[in-house]
Formats: sequence, structure tokens, C-alpha cells
Amino acid sequence: MSKPRLLALSGSARRDSLNRKVLAVMARGAEVAGAEVRVVSLGDYPLPLYDGDLEDGQGLPDNAARLQQLFADHDGLLLASPEYNGFFTPLLKNALDWVSRPLPDGSGRPGTVHVRGKPAGITAASPGGLGGIRSLQHTRQYLANLGFLVVPEQMGVSQADKAFTDAGELRDEGVRKAVEGVGAAVARLAMAVRGG
Repeated sequence: MSKPRLLALSGSARRDSLNRKVLAVMARGAEVAGAEVRVVSLGDYPLPLYDGDLEDGQGLPDNAARLQQLFADHDGLLLASPEYNGFFTPLLKNALDWVSRPLPDGSGRPGTVHVRGKPAGITAASPGGLGGIRSLQHTRQYLANLGFLVVPEQMGVSQADKAFTDAGELRDEGVRKAVEGVGAAVARLAMAVRGG
């Protein structure tokens, strides 16, 4: 059986995002556990703020349809997001709100048909002492509302501005193993869901 394919997203589109660095570590954990991972930047899929009138008048934006197809083509999600005032980022929320909208094929089916029952893993990174953990409960609830099976494992990386080497490795072995473990848990669940 082929390897499960996981989509990896960061809630930040910044080039030097700490969360993109955490995402790379989580992706490696998933790959070691047997998954293929495709890392995608939401900055490559710009979208307007969700607006029902815009959707009614112009239909689903092309980039929203492209994101829907990415979710359709993958077996699970790896997600790392900064914490903004205790929540995940507006960039992430807006993108996934668009993804959840009805498919452009005229069937009326919601975009969530492409995520229901698929595993997801969540991490956060922050220069602060809490590592973005306040946002993880909201991220977990939101993804569950969309239909994802969010694995119990999660990780917040605190003082993330000092946590990485110049090569992008986490300095603390325990933190690295925990982040990799989130990715590995998603890979294992994706294999189980697929029956292999």
C-alpha cells in the first residue's frame, strides 16, 4: 500500500516564521513514521476575507478551490500556527473558512467532505513562555468542527526565538522528540484510517 500523504500548513506566511520551522520538524517526524509530506504556504494562495456577497456574486475564489483540491488529495493535516491573542491566526481561519464552502462543481457539497475523518496534528510556537498553548485548544476545536480527527498529541514550543539552531534544528532534544511525535501520531492514524 502506498504511503499516506499529509498536507503541512503554517498559520504564518512569514519567510522566517518560527512556526514554519516547527512545521518542518513535525513533518520530519511524520516522514520517519512512513508518510509523505507536502509543505504548502498559505501565502501562495491569497484569498479575500470571507464574504457571502462576494461568494454569491463571483463564486468560490480559484485559490479556495485549489486548497479544497489539496485537502482532497491528502490523507491528513500537519498544522503549526502562531498564537494571536490566545487564538490561531486570521490567515489560517480565513483560508479554512473558504475551504469549507460548497465545492465549485455545483453539487452543493461542502468543502468539508475533503477533510471529514482525516487525522490532524497541531503545534504552536511563540517567543513567549507559554509557547502558544492557549491557542491549541481553539485550534483543536475548530479543526474538529470541520470534521478532522485531531490526535491527542500536541506541542507548544516556548521561547521559540531561541529554540532553534542556525540549521533549523530544535536545541532541546525533548522538545524535538515531542514535535516529531505529533507528526508521527498523524502518520500512524492516517495509516490506520486507510486500513494499512
